[in-house]
Amino acid sequence: MVTQLQSPDKSNIIYPDDNGEPMSDNTEQFRLIVWIKENSELLFANDPNVFVAGDLLWYPVEGNNKLCQAPDVMVVFGRPKGYRGSYQQWNEDNIGPQVVFEIWSPGNRPAPMIQKFKFYERYGVEEYYLYDPQTLELTGWQRVEEELEAIEQIDGWISPRLGVRFGLSETGLEMFGPSGEPFVSFVELAQLRQQAEARAQEAEERATEAQTLLEQERSRSQALELRLREMGIDPNQL
Repeated sequence: MVTQLQSPDKSNIIYPDDNGEPMSDNTEQFRLIVWIKENSELLFANDPNVFVAGDLLWYPVEGNNKLCQAPDVMVVFGRPKGYRGSYQQWNEDNIGPQVVFEIWSPGNRPAPMIQKFKFYERYGVEEYYLYDPQTLELTGWQRVEEELEAIEQIDGWISPRLGVRFGLSETGLEMFGPSGEPFVSFVELAQLRQQAEARAQEAEERATEAQTLLEQERSRSQALELRLREMGIDPNQL
């Protein structure tokens, strides 16, 4: 008698939302992850079908809860914004992230990073960017058919998917939106907003002052016209 082993019911498999690893090892890595994630989200704020996430577990294959990665930042075109405990690709029209970012930290080791590269290459990532804040080095790869090939000139490179331009300076990584606007931090964004509000308030005050002066001048003109008429002089004949 032959006994057939039943495959496990995929619907009963649990896909954890947490892999037990920290989002970042230090404040600089965390800052860069948030900086890239939030500016990327802001870039596509008006497009309901671009999903951006940071440190979210991505499961590419249904039935395998061991096969996963959590990119520091990932961008998915063609999927709606909204809450996810994890990114389960079979529930997302089988659309995987097209762009991923990783920030190198002192705790990273070559072997796991190579595994990440192979994972991203195998499961369809189109653009992969790896930045090391200690050495200020940015490395990028772009998909050519079935492989991720290194981008030879990354300084000044424009992402085909994001439309973002990358720059490297003495202070580190720089990123610019399609219109040339630089990626900024929350603090810088708040400062820019305050400055814009201050300029708007100043312009409104100047407009109010100009309107007040105009009304005062109109009142003086009307008073003079009335005085002339009382004296029997027609102002229109002057």
